[in-house]
Amino acid sequence: MNPTTARPLEDIKVPVRLKLAALWTSVMFCYIYGDFLGLYRPGDIKGILAGEGLLGPASQGSLLVVAILIAVPAVMIFLSLALPPRLTRWLNILVGALLTAIVLMTIPGSWVFYVFLSAIEVVLQSLAVWYAWRWPRALTTACYVTQ
Repeated sequence: MNPTTARPLEDIKVPVRLKLAALWTSVMFCYIYGDFLGLYRPGDIKGILAGEGLLGPASQGSLLVVAILIAVPAVMIFLSLALPPRLTRWLNILVGALLTAIVLMTIPGSWVFYVFLSAIEVVLQSLAVWYAWRWPRALTTACYVTQ
């Protein structure tokens, strides 16, 4: 037996914060590639040039709404690492559940590539909710004085 394969591979415990940041990073890649691939659908570029947006005619308001929806998971990458644990936990649960619901509402009638990426987004965002929900509690060390 080869000595290098006989030993188990090193494994470290990945902190919840890093798992959450990695999940949100993956979600962002799916968002970006989904939007990019959407440009290849016949007629989409013509619609963009004609001022058609995702929510109807392109306007400052409709583009702001889309920008907010896109910015939220991007900001969650940083917030998952920077905020206090309790706030990070609840923010991941709430944002993950809300964005999952929004993604699910956009699937009907979509092209297959978009359904595929949306399914991945749903899984990733659901995992963020699950990891945040199951965030381990810190061990408390109680000092007991015996007399």
